[in-house]
Amino acid sequence: MKEKFLKYFKGDTTIWIVVFLLSIVSMLTVYSATGTLAYKKMGGNTMFYLIRHGSFLLFGIGIIFAVHRINFRILLRFAKPLVYLSAGLLIFTLLRGVNLNAASRWVSIMGVQFQTSDLAKIAVVMFIASILSQNQDHIDDPKAAFWPIVKWAGIICLLIFGADFSTAAMLFFICCVMMYIGGIKLVLLAKLLGCILAGLTFMLLLAYAVPQISNIGRVATIKARIESFVGIGEHNDAEHDFQADHSKMAIVHGGIIGQGPGNSTQRNFLPHPYSDFIYAIIVEETGIIGGSIVLALYIILLFRVRVIVKGCRSAFGTFLCIGLVTSLVIQALVNMGVAVNIFPVTGQTLPLVSMGGTSVVFTSIAIGVILNVSRYADGGDLAEPAVIGNQNTNDNSTENQ
Repeated sequence: MKEKFLKYFKGDTTIWIVVFLLSIVSMLTVYSATGTLAYKKMGGNTMFYLIRHGSFLLFGIGIIFAVHRINFRILLRFAKPLVYLSAGLLIFTLLRGVNLNAASRWVSIMGVQFQTSDLAKIAVVMFIASILSQNQDHIDDPKAAFWPIVKWAGIICLLIFGADFSTAAMLFFICCVMMYIGGIKLVLLAKLLGCILAGLTFMLLLAYAVPQISNIGRVATIKARIESFVGIGEHNDAEHDFQADHSKMAIVHGGIIGQGPGNSTQRNFLPHPYSDFIYAIIVEETGIIGGSIVLALYIILLFRVRVIVKGCRSAFGTFLCIGLVTSLVIQALVNMGVAVNIFPVTGQTLPLVSMGGTSVVFTSIAIGVILNVSRYADGGDLAEPAVIGNQNTNDNSTENQ
């Protein structure tokens, strides 16, 4: 049985197991969490959303399977074009995007809706990985890697910022992690972080000093969420207080062992219990034990990628894995943190668990690439060493071929 599995499913076996386990958790929780939605919109047909979500998961596993069999080095040629495409799509989204939940995050192409920020995250990670891997010889020169990364990553983050502050903030953090590991001087990263924090502080103070600014974009929403989270301000954000309160009720109701699968009560009150607050439903039904197991699966994913990186002989593959796994794990931790009230409400989904086609598709692409790197690293098919910092790399020769 194991031999048949390994014949078709290459790469790190542990990561494949994590994918299948998260998919099972997703199916069980989505089925339970969509009961109220099915009653309202589908006349009580509780199987509708389960079947649709199951189809997306199967499609996602198909994407993982397809991507993990294509040599990841091919992606090096598409890193820059994909960033340009992402920037164009983000601009189009801001101008003509589909407005959902008071934000233009979605674009509709030939009847298919998807979040352009999900594509942008993968594109930026690929771009940074390519720049870092090609410039290890002169990584200390800010013009070689630091400024090109800051320019394009900054453009993408600013375009996302207007409609999705949390995604922009996470993407900025991922960029900093990749640059730090890639050998960019810490003093440059500190200056960049200082400028960003100073700019955000100025914008927030300006929003309070000039009330009219709150009418621009999602400034009012960001202010309300921060005020609601820290308990300040002249008003309460009733919507997000409601979400946070019922999420905490679900956590408390779950206790140690939970109420059992399908026995959630807060699914009837929580907005989006099948996506943004799915972790609260998981804890309510399976308790702290079940919630800890789900958390452990993402931590295992992180540590397995660490093993892959240590054995990888490609600088581009190394940086690509680091960026993609950081993106997945940070998003998961933010989603869980919102559910337990560590972070303000952000609208981030739980990768490979939350219901949603866009999230499943782009998460699957990221996992497929990671498995592809692990496949070739384990097989010893890569010719160049994985170098990080001020050492040589031959990844740039691939792009010039």
